[in-house]
This record gives sequence, C-alpha cells and structure tokens, in this order.
Amino acid sequence: MQRFSFHVACKTGLLVLAIVLASSESLLGQGPTFASFKTASLEPAPAAPVSVSFVTKPETASPHRFWDGKNRALFAMVAASSAADFCVTRANLASGGRELNPVTRVFGRSTAGLAVNFSAETASVIGLSYLFHRTGHHKLERMTTLVDISASGSAVAYDLAHR
Repeated sequence: MQRFSFHVACKTGLLVLAIVLASSESLLGQGPTFASFKTASLEPAPAAPVSVSFVTKPETASPHRFWDGKNRALFAMVAASSAADFCVTRANLASGGRELNPVTRVFGRSTAGLAVNFSAETASVIGLSYLFHRTGHHKLERMTTLVDISASGSAVAYDLAHR
C-alpha cells in the first residue's frame, strides 16, 4: 500500500492551481467578459445610432522588474530546493527506495531522467511566475515560487525521514 506523500500533494495542488488560474478569464485582464454585457430587453435596437464603450484597465507600469532582487533570490531558492530534492530522491532510489510521485516515477529510471524532471520543474515554476508577472498578478508571481520551495523542502524532509 502506498503512503500519503505531502510532496505529491503539494506538487499536484500547484499544478491544479496553475491550470485553474490559467483558464480563468479574469486572470488575463483582457477587458469585459460576456457576463458584463446587460441587455434591457430582447426587442430590436432603436433606429438611432448606439455607441458601445469598453471599460478596460489602464496600462500602468509594472511595480517591479521581473528579475529584481527578490525574484532572483526566490528563483535561486527554487533551484536549490529542487537540486536537494534531486539528490535525496536519487540516493533513495539507488538504495532500493520507491518514488511516490507518479510524474517523477516516469523519469526516475535513470539519473539523467531525474535531472531532466527536476530541471523542467524549476523552469516551469519560473515560467509560470513570469506569466503571472506579465498579467499583473504580482502576489501570485511570488506565491508560485514559495509554494514550490515549500513542496520541495517538504519532499526532502520526508525522504530524509523515511530512508
């Protein structure tokens, strides 16, 4: 029977959060949605010309640059926690352990596969953070890296505790 893995739960939760937020219309901030158009009745429009104006967000300057000091520090911590997760996972698999994460399990048959998995994880966290930065969701930009750091850190702690 497979044990509950906090690492798998955090990674899966991060993936689900990214998918939900990416599919949300309000995330993109591209103007009004169909729900914002209200009609008074279903009768034909009056003969006089009608003008429609769209209310959009004014474009403001970003409150910070993407590669500012905080993001560089967060991305370095993402890379470090991912590298620690790689090392501990590789050591556990080499000593006869079993990978609990189904995504990592696919790549876990070789050291190179594990390296690709953890490198892609780090790159995707940075990419998702950049997506949030470009769409003006700066709290989510920072939160993405913090969730990944905590998930990798908890995976390392779990792996070290269950050697």
